[in-house]
Amino acid sequence: MSRLLQTWLNGLESRWVAPAYSGGVLLGLAIALLGAAVNSMAGWLYAMGGVMIAIALINIWGAPRSLQGLQVHRQPIRPISAGEPLTAEITIDNPTPQAKVLLQVRDQLPAALGPLPETAIATLAPHQSHTWTYTITPTQRGIYHWETVTLRTAAPFGLFWCQRSRPAATHATVYPQILPLTRCPLIDQMGIAEGPRWQAYRQAQQATQGLTRAMRPYRWGDPTRLIHWRTSARYGDLRVRELEEQTADNQVLIGLDTRDRWSPEAFEAAVIAAASLYIYSLRQQLTVALWLPHTGLLQNRHTVLSALAEVMPGQPQTQRLPAQPLIWLGTPTPPQLPLGSVWVQWPAATNANPALAATPTLTIASETPLADQLAANLPGTMAASR
Repeated sequence: MSRLLQTWLNGLESRWVAPAYSGGVLLGLAIALLGAAVNSMAGWLYAMGGVMIAIALINIWGAPRSLQGLQVHRQPIRPISAGEPLTAEITIDNPTPQAKVLLQVRDQLPAALGPLPETAIATLAPHQSHTWTYTITPTQRGIYHWETVTLRTAAPFGLFWCQRSRPAATHATVYPQILPLTRCPLIDQMGIAEGPRWQAYRQAQQATQGLTRAMRPYRWGDPTRLIHWRTSARYGDLRVRELEEQTADNQVLIGLDTRDRWSPEAFEAAVIAAASLYIYSLRQQLTVALWLPHTGLLQNRHTVLSALAEVMPGQPQTQRLPAQPLIWLGTPTPPQLPLGSVWVQWPAATNANPALAATPTLTIASETPLADQLAANLPGTMAASR
């Protein structure tokens, strides 16, 4: 019953006004005094009841007017990793000639990001703005979208609440947690190679002419060297070259199995491992790419981490498995992997594919820290061939 009443009051507050506790008491007293005045014909009771009704009407009229004209703007939110502080900045503008007082501002975050942050503004002068910055710490990866900021007030007397939503769409990208790896034989043993083909590959990666497959709109994180200025001027927005995919002998490929054969905890650990291996490879100045069954090869840092932020198990495979050796993060029933691949499995396999018996395998145990297991030497074929 109380939840139903609260929902009704919230709807009333959003569309008109809703009484605060003091406003309800005031209305009750006013009705009681007016009822007593009708029975006793006492003028002072009429006067007191009339004054109380007048005060209530002033608050009912003034609260919505206090929110009229206010504008809300926000700055883009920088991507962060799970467990890091996320900072949001919102600006409330008052372009009207009247001061706005006693405002409450609440950002309507998705529930997965935690409690709704809010702040209070005592006075917002005419033609002035107020900047509100708050910090939260997301613990779950994902790409979160929300649309509104709520302005709320009970001015001028605090008897009746009124709230209105202002459009302020934004999104926050929370990358998976990045483990601070200082060594990783998985990467070190696969990615170290030099030679003419590697140098040719690096020159192709740094090229700004030729190898162009298509043009597409600029995305945050794209290298500025890939911007095609003539096409950008023609369309009125930044366009970048999409180059033909090439692979080098020592390019590190990381593959993540997204078939629906995971437990939630194991899949989250695999995503964290993929992100950590990718960042470790970049720190070692290796060329690294991520392969997902529904996207294919991804190489841009922001693109890779954003894909890992929103990837979920059960997504169908639409891309062909690369022919190059890769680090395969998957369940005990992987597909046929290219020769030279490494299999990182969750959990231990009880009926593994016999064709994978010679594949170097790292088994992840849930009771051991993931960072320690990724930093351990890889048993079997790969370690022996070092």
